Amino acid sequence: MAERKVTVESEVGLHARPAATFVQTATRAPVDVTVRKVGGDGRVASARSILSVLALDVRYGDTIVISAEGDGAEAVLDQLVEIVSVP
Repeated sequence: MAERKVTVESEVGLHARPAATFVQTATRAPVDVTVRKVGGDGRVASARSILSVLALDVRYGDTIVISAEGDGAEAVLDQLVEIVSVP
């Protein structure tokens, strides 16, 4: 399993438009992708579910761990990290 730990740079966190883009990218991926908030309640959310991602309440400056398993996992993680790294 590949994973990336990243600090969210989007001013609105992983809400609204960035969350929608994040979920759309994860949904198009041929691998299973999960996300969890570091220091949160330990919940792991499917990156393919907008409600699950929004429920994590990820805000600007929070650190998340994105995990993917399968062929192409590294490429998908690169795309998802780019989405949350845009200020």
